Amino acid sequence: MWRWLVVVFLALILFNGLMPWLRKMGFGRLPGDFQFRLFGRDWYIPITTTLVLSIVAAGVSRLI
Repeated sequence: MWRWLVVVFLALILFNGLMPWLRKMGFGRLPGDFQFRLFGRDWYIPITTTLVLSIVAAGVSRLI
């Protein structure tokens, strides 16, 4: 349980750091992607983008 919590936390931090680059590609603006301001900083929770990228990664891994 703790291991998954740490993985999800690290994934959210990673996506938060990569969000400016991903937004240029069109990700992060899908329905289900949340953006809010907390403590003077913008935070993104890209739920739908994560699902789309996971499906793409699973498809690529099946092909390889």
